[in-house]
Amino acid sequence: MTDFATTRALLHDLIAIPTISADSNLEMIALLANRLGDHGAEVEIMTDNTGKKANLLARIGPDEPGGILLSGHSDVVPVEDQDWSRDPFDMWEDGGKLFGRGTCDMKGFIAAATAMAPRLAETPLRRPVHFAFTHDEEVGCLGARNLSDVLRGRDTLPALAIIGEPTEMRIIEGHKGCCEYTTRFTGLEGHGSRPELGVNAVEYAVRYVSQLLRLREQLRHRTPPGSAFEPPWSTINIGRLTGGHVHNVIPGLAEIDWEMRPVTDADRAFVRDRMERYVKKTLLPEMRRVHPRADVITQVIGEVAGLEPMEDNAARDLVASLTGANGTDLVSFGTEAGLFQQLGMSAVICGPGSIAQAHKPDEFIELDQLVQCLSMLHGLVDQLAA
Repeated sequence: MTDFATTRALLHDLIAIPTISADSNLEMIALLANRLGDHGAEVEIMTDNTGKKANLLARIGPDEPGGILLSGHSDVVPVEDQDWSRDPFDMWEDGGKLFGRGTCDMKGFIAAATAMAPRLAETPLRRPVHFAFTHDEEVGCLGARNLSDVLRGRDTLPALAIIGEPTEMRIIEGHKGCCEYTTRFTGLEGHGSRPELGVNAVEYAVRYVSQLLRLREQLRHRTPPGSAFEPPWSTINIGRLTGGHVHNVIPGLAEIDWEMRPVTDADRAFVRDRMERYVKKTLLPEMRRVHPRADVITQVIGEVAGLEPMEDNAARDLVASLTGANGTDLVSFGTEAGLFQQLGMSAVICGPGSIAQAHKPDEFIELDQLVQCLSMLHGLVDQLAA
């Protein structure tokens, strides 16, 4: 069986496992672990604290630092309320395309990478090839964050990471981070005629938002030189503010959903630090003078690190040599790449399929995209041959 036929057959099996983020991915992880293990890979399955989700980390080749990591996420988005032509978990082919939930985002890359295991196993490799297949990327990169915590203490880290998100095999060297928060305000209710006797949670929420908007303007002045993002600076958005019931009652509860898209991790830290200081030194002292149990609590919904474009990027240069590409791009969507970059790896995003098809009904990947991906992976094996 050719690598392409193996990839297509494996992709069919992966699509048949509905790894929606709300559900378990253990069946898919077990299938991939068995495939890789059958070809001599050292395989680790790392289950999360629920016991229903797991990451897979595998290695073919010498147990030493400096290898190449091929990474993809196992979860897919839901299909409810989408108008699919056929069963989204029974892959079908039509017009040179393979249809099904996850075909491009991103089980196509996972199938192609795993299909290379027999060739890797029979090749004397100078450097190891690692596989990282994670859970819950679609809901905050939870699996990759757990994996990062495990890898951080190891001395055999890969040097380069290729994240196979759907880019139509274009080389992507950067994207902004995505940080989402919910901030809750607990005040003291009272009659609207005596505002000095209560702690108006909505008023303090509004002041919090005003501070965020001031910081948003300051972020424009922190734009990194030569930033090619659109816009080139880090952004803040207020998504929701709720609180209160009627005109004449001091509201005791309020809540804000807000997000930040940092160009650099330093901008993320800048905003978090300034807001924590503002709450601790300004808002809380005022609130607690009236009501000692008043509080402001920010919940981190997700902090996905951005992939910062680097002048020296060995992963970018490697993929360019494998694909023949002579240019790179930035994207607006987030990936797990920044988490690997934070571990000290050189990281790049390049994978089969188009992000324009991701999350939509009748999601598909073109057969030619899988062919191009396999060509890149064959070139990688050739470069790593001793």
